[in-house]
Amino acid sequence: MSASQSRLADNGSRLPMAESSSSEDLEAQEIEISHSMNHSLLLQDTNYTKDTVAASQPIPGGENEKRRQGDGEKPRHVGFWHAELNNVRLHVLKLWARTVLILMTFVLLALSLFNGVYFHIPKNYPSLIVYVVDFDGQVPPYQGGLSIVGPAIVQATESMAKSDTPHLGFITMAPSMFNNDPIAVRRAVYDFKAHAAIIINANASALLQQAAEQGNATYDPKGAAQIIYVSARDQNTIPTYVVPELTALEMAVTSQFGASWTKSLMQNSTITRANLAAVPQALSPAIGFTTFDLRPFGPANVTPAVSIGLIYLIIIAFFSFTFFLPIHLKFLSPRGHPPLHFHQLIIWRWVATTAAYFFLSLGYSFIALAFQVPFSNGPASPTEPAINPSAYGRGTFLVYWMINFLGMSALGLACENVAMVLGNPASHQVLFDLHSRIGLNIGILVVWFVVNSILFAPACYLMRWAQQQAGKKAAQKEKEWMSAMSRQRSKLGILKKDG
Repeated sequence: MSASQSRLADNGSRLPMAESSSSEDLEAQEIEISHSMNHSLLLQDTNYTKDTVAASQPIPGGENEKRRQGDGEKPRHVGFWHAELNNVRLHVLKLWARTVLILMTFVLLALSLFNGVYFHIPKNYPSLIVYVVDFDGQVPPYQGGLSIVGPAIVQATESMAKSDTPHLGFITMAPSMFNNDPIAVRRAVYDFKAHAAIIINANASALLQQAAEQGNATYDPKGAAQIIYVSARDQNTIPTYVVPELTALEMAVTSQFGASWTKSLMQNSTITRANLAAVPQALSPAIGFTTFDLRPFGPANVTPAVSIGLIYLIIIAFFSFTFFLPIHLKFLSPRGHPPLHFHQLIIWRWVATTAAYFFLSLGYSFIALAFQVPFSNGPASPTEPAINPSAYGRGTFLVYWMINFLGMSALGLACENVAMVLGNPASHQVLFDLHSRIGLNIGILVVWFVVNSILFAPACYLMRWAQQQAGKKAAQKEKEWMSAMSRQRSKLGILKKDG
């Protein structure tokens, strides 16, 4: 036997019996100290809530589980209602209830805004303005002649406007307000002064009377009046609310007028039955409406560019802060290089962020171009229907890209500022050659861009101050934690020595 082995054997034989007899007590003390240390550490960790600390309290039978784990045994599994899970089960249920409450609050507050938009739609129908302009017998060369069609239509719209049922905002306008020119009424609709217009043509009654008296087989009832609107102005509101109401009005007017007009013809002995037989359309429906959609919404592949696609553009701008911030902060991390001056970091962040929006908006715009959204058809007359015109010809795509860039910059910088501190109508105008408000729209985006650029530097300094304050608090917490660890270790060493 070697000398070292002899010394080990002698030391082993001289171990006091008292130490072995009190090993169980010492183990119990160590377990109690270990639990005390864990409890102290939980109190020092700011990431733990009071519920978490409560859940960490000792539970009946927990000592036996610790002994089994200390001996290398696998932890035993218990049922959901086991007594040793009482505390943790209560803790989990509290966290679950709190999470459900937060989500319910978000649903009630945030989604109520969306539902509230549709809650008062019937009451808001009158805000959809429809001009009713009666030129029938009002302008030369038909001035002073027979006028029965115009008054009948005006009476129908005015009675509808006075009813308690949901209705459009019908407004009767004198022809003189448009210089006695029906084309000027079309231009008013194109210029967004009204959502739609009903024009009773100057010769509506004269042509109807002539057709009945002379048996004019070429008479077209739809030449009596016009319905004007621009569906591309709002692809949801116009087809959903305006057009159905105008269609219902047309059916009601033709039905009522046809009955009274036929009755009057039957009582007129000067009109021969042969003439009436030659022009049955002069009896029923007698009058009608020709619809002019100055700018139809289409084709279908343009829908993402003016609706859901804008949501993706907003999402990209919103989350760009999270994507780019860790990259920018590498300049401040002294890992093999000196840190950058903070004011120069601000300049770099602004330039890099703006450049990122420049290229991201280009990629977004390329999608519309790739799916053949018409960008080069050229503009059209504002008073005549046109299919897929574009406001700036071959330059439309460039304008569309710049609008997306400014929109993304205006929103993205605002998100950056808010993050550090805490639908774009222009697309319609460009793609459908609508009434131009490009100056107003771009002006608003530029103002947002400038204001957020001015606020960008203060927001950066505020973010740095907040991070410094958080760092100081974290350092203080770490110091207190290390002090508590030192005291617990000293206490554990004294107990072991006494044992």
